[in-house]
Formats: sequence, C-alpha cells, structure tokens
Amino acid sequence: MKNSKKMFLRLEASLAFFVVLLALIMVQEQRGKVRHKISVILQDSDAMQWSSFRYGLKMAAKDQEVELVIASTGKMQTVEEEINAIEEEISRGADAVMVQPIPGKDSEAKIKSVGGRTPIMLIGQIASKSRESSKLPVTEPDHYAMGKTLAEEMLADYNGKIEGKTIGMVSSYADSQAILERRQGVEEVLKETDARILWSVAVQDGETEEHNLDQQPKVDLVLALDNSALTVAGECVSGNNFHGALVYGIAHSTEAMYYLDTGMVECLVVPDKFKEGYQALTEVSECLTHFYRNMKDHTLSYSVIRRDELFSKENQEILFTMSQ
Repeated sequence: MKNSKKMFLRLEASLAFFVVLLALIMVQEQRGKVRHKISVILQDSDAMQWSSFRYGLKMAAKDQEVELVIASTGKMQTVEEEINAIEEEISRGADAVMVQPIPGKDSEAKIKSVGGRTPIMLIGQIASKSRESSKLPVTEPDHYAMGKTLAEEMLADYNGKIEGKTIGMVSSYADSQAILERRQGVEEVLKETDARILWSVAVQDGETEEHNLDQQPKVDLVLALDNSALTVAGECVSGNNFHGALVYGIAHSTEAMYYLDTGMVECLVVPDKFKEGYQALTEVSECLTHFYRNMKDHTLSYSVIRRDELFSKENQEILFTMSQ
C-alpha cells in the first residue's frame, strides 16, 4: 500500500513537472511570435544617400520578422534635436532604436541616458570623442582604413610622386569621430610625401556659398571625406570652381556615382551601406529576441571604384542597392 502511494506521488510530481515545462515552452514560443518594433533615426532620412542603407534595413526586417520604422526627419542640427527624436520614438512604442549620432558635446552620454533600458545601436560612427570611452554598440565601416585607402589611390595615380602638390579637404562635420579617423588615415599616407594640405573646410547641407568652398585657395587635389562633401565637391567641379583640381572621395550615393561616371571625380571609396543597414538591424533584432545577449560592434567592408570599372559585374550589386 505504501509503495502504491509513493508511486502515485511520484507520478503526480512527474506530471506536474511536465505541465510546468510545457507551459514554459508555450510562453517562450508566444514570446517568439511577438513582432518587435525597431525605430531608425537618420539625418535627413529621405535623402538619396540612404537608399542602400534603407534597402538593407528592409531586407533584414523581412528576414527577422520585425516591424521597422524609419523616422521621418529633416536636417537635424543639434544633439538636442536628435534626443527629442529618440524620446518620441520610444514613446511610440519602439523596443529598440538605431541612430546616426550627431557630433556634439556629451553626445553619447545624452543618447545613453534618454535610451534608458531601451537598446540603442549607433549607426555610422561612435558618439564619444574616443574609442576608449565609447560604451554604446556601433555598426560602421573602418574609417581610418578608408581614409588611408583614399590617399593611397590618389598617390597611385601619381606613381607615388606628389612632391609640391597642394591638397584641400572637405567634410560635412569637422568634429565627428568618423571624419577625424578618416583624416588620420589620409595624413598617415601623406606624411611620407612632400604634399601639403593647404585647407580643410566643413560644409553642411551643401551650403557652398556660406562656407566659401569655391573661394578657397587653388589646390591641385581635393579629398572629400564623406558623401555630402563629395556631392558639394562635384558641384564645384561641374561649375569649374576648383580651377582644374582633381577630386577623390568617400561616398555611397547614385549622385556620387554620376560624378564618377562623368569624370568629375577620379576615384571613390564606397562603404557597404546595404550591409551596414542589414547587419545593424539583424544585431538589434537578435538582442531583442535573446534577452541575455548584449549587442556587439560590427565593422564593415568597403570598395574602391573607378570610372572604367563602374559598371563591372562585381559592382552591379552595389549600384543596384543604391537605386532601391
């Protein structure tokens, strides 16, 4: 009798265990069916330069089965404007936010603070003044390597001999970490030459007149360190405002490809913006799905494209993503 009672209790305990286990499995499956909402905040998010990036986001959102929201933004000028945009997306139910940080004082601390417990992924560059102090995860290309490659391509066109040549440098922001690292890469190559950087100008939103880009001293070569700066430089070349200077740049838009195709730009270093969007959103989604996982940094590849190989088979995919 006692043995029968023990068997009965064991059976009940086993059944209870399996019921609890089944319930946990069902809860976990139910959680897995939740469509997480991920918001993305970019500078002037509708601009053509984001075509490849947006396409990558959309493909990743489809594969990950998440709700993607690309916030409609204008040309935000300050960190405060960006913080307001993050707060708004969180208030609208965003489970995570991806943001292209605007350079500014205490930018990372402010972004991290407003995010609270909402996961934040930085896009394109870190928000702090140094990599050692950077705490938020980031998906970006290797800025230093791109700057170095840009200068090496320019140098190769002169067989390494640019003694006496003068150089002008153009970027959208003078103080962003991405631009600083790209410039460091350029200077690492140029330090072995006798070429001189005659001027460096920051242009925002294509304001060539305000910044007098076409009024700068004549130079032999112009290096544009980002997409917006490259399009401004291309406009100057088309208006013959660079007085014959050759332009090399880092860019990723169809407009930039147009300037390359028409010979107004000699060479482009092109970051993989499609993969940047795809990889970043995938990483955020994985973090939301697996609550125990911390988001990781991702460093992406880039390509060198010249006019004679613009429409080569290996560049077709790059051009396709830019046109989406």
